Amino acid sequence: MPKLILLRHGQSQWNLENRFTGWWDVDLTDQGVAEARAAGRLLKDKGVLPTCAFTSLQTRAIKTLHLALEEAGRLWIPEVKDWRLNERHYGGLTGLNKAETAARHGEEQVKIWRRSFDVPPPPLAPGSAYDLSADPRYAGIAVPATESLKLTIARVLPFWDSAIQPALARGETVIIAAHGNSLRALVKHLSGISDAEITALEIPTGAPIIYDFADGAPQGERYYLKDA
Repeated sequence: MPKLILLRHGQSQWNLENRFTGWWDVDLTDQGVAEARAAGRLLKDKGVLPTCAFTSLQTRAIKTLHLALEEAGRLWIPEVKDWRLNERHYGGLTGLNKAETAARHGEEQVKIWRRSFDVPPPPLAPGSAYDLSADPRYAGIAVPATESLKLTIARVLPFWDSAIQPALARGETVIIAAHGNSLRALVKHLSGISDAEITALEIPTGAPIIYDFADGAPQGERYYLKDA
């Protein structure tokens, strides 16, 4: 039975520093490297071996994928990198410490920016230190100034429909190494989670989530591989 493996990247430096990251390219910490390797060993131990891979254009997700595949003996499988699997863009919050932002704007406002379904943070100012419009990896892409989860879903799901779901329908075991919000977008779609309920969903770093597939559709509910 084909399987879909969802893997949120290991701890990043800005996870550790409690900063809003979004599209900014931040590397893994030593703990994040260890989490990625542990995920790969778990895939190997459980016999859940991917045959193709998808990831974002962000270093923390790409490294997580490669470290996990190395541990699983699967570095050789084909992979696709695509910006549509990037993390949600946090706009003007990018780089800010979450606790300091809450102290300045109030816990409730920050909760709305972080967890509401359709309210984006303030947009990133053009020319900001975190402006990625000149980054060569995004050449030809309209880099957003900010995104809500709803807007993130609007770019993730077309890529799912055109590239990932067809691979599962062919019988591939697919691994997606991505980010908290791009993976929440997929889980919302695959598990039929409501707009209100998705705000409470947390996806931990480095913990593979599995969907079993048949005839291109998920069979049953998702589960953590460690619990299989």
